[in-house]
Amino acid sequence: MKKNTIKLFGLSAAALLLVTGCGKVPKLENGQDAVVTLKGNDISVDTLYNEVKERYALDALLKLVDTEILNKKYKDTKDSKAEVQEQIELLIKQYGNGSEATLLQQTYQAWGIDTMDELTKYLTLQYKRNKAVEDYSKSLVSDNEIEKYYNDEIFGELTVKHILITPDVSNTATDAEKEEAEKNALKEAKEIISKLNNGEDWNTLAKEHSDDSSNASKGGLLHAFGNGEMDDAFEKASLNLEDGKYTTEPVKTSYGYHIIYRVKQAKKPKLKTVKSEIIETLANQKLTNDPTIQVTALEKLRKEYKVNIQDDSLKDQYERYLNNQKKSLTSSNQ
Repeated sequence: MKKNTIKLFGLSAAALLLVTGCGKVPKLENGQDAVVTLKGNDISVDTLYNEVKERYALDALLKLVDTEILNKKYKDTKDSKAEVQEQIELLIKQYGNGSEATLLQQTYQAWGIDTMDELTKYLTLQYKRNKAVEDYSKSLVSDNEIEKYYNDEIFGELTVKHILITPDVSNTATDAEKEEAEKNALKEAKEIISKLNNGEDWNTLAKEHSDDSSNASKGGLLHAFGNGEMDDAFEKASLNLEDGKYTTEPVKTSYGYHIIYRVKQAKKPKLKTVKSEIIETLANQKLTNDPTIQVTALEKLRKEYKVNIQDDSLKDQYERYLNNQKKSLTSSNQ
């Protein structure tokens, strides 16, 4: 299928229409249209255009280009519209104090956007830009990376019970008080393990001692979990257990100290059932490790659609913009 070629020429003609309107326009001595007349020196359309082009044209140009490309690549769907609307409602709540008018005051200052229709279009463009970045990141994931991740990281879901002991500290506790609370929590967790070693009932101990009130009455039973769903230390300790065994040392996480009892492990899922999740995980890792992908993805997409900036000044601005964005993202990731 033949791709459309988008050629971007100088914007002086469009700017001329915007700033001069349709009425009779005064002429300067050099023949240019005057956009402002004043005592001394009149200001021409070309003078205004060159000033605007240097400051604002590239951003406007990229919005036009990306909107054209991304509207072809990604059609609006019920889900995409719902996600944009959800974001708008969140912005109204967080920055508008529940008022669209108040939000638009903020968006006008930040982005020059003063209508809800403009805001919807802007957020839709950002949604599609993010989608393009995600898809490009996924395209960088190789079959070997997928297979390695599957072999090393994916496991059958684990079902475990736990008894959680959290350090008893207040928000105003001193460092010494926090340290003492940690010692006491660890001591209590070890005492519970000793009781288990002496044959005391797990469920009874969980009900009496566990600080996880959501499941203590059920023996500390947790929902089955897979890769990445639990704290790393908790996941690793659970994997290292055999069914019917518990940890002989407390496992520390940000929540406190856990004693973990492994109930069972499900069969490892087939690669085809988790492949999309693996690709998404690896793509996110690539984005984290190399945030310049955010810029490269859209740069390559514009090349794919044969975008060719004809105005030399804007072309130079675009190249500087790409380089600066990549440098900025690289330095912020170091």
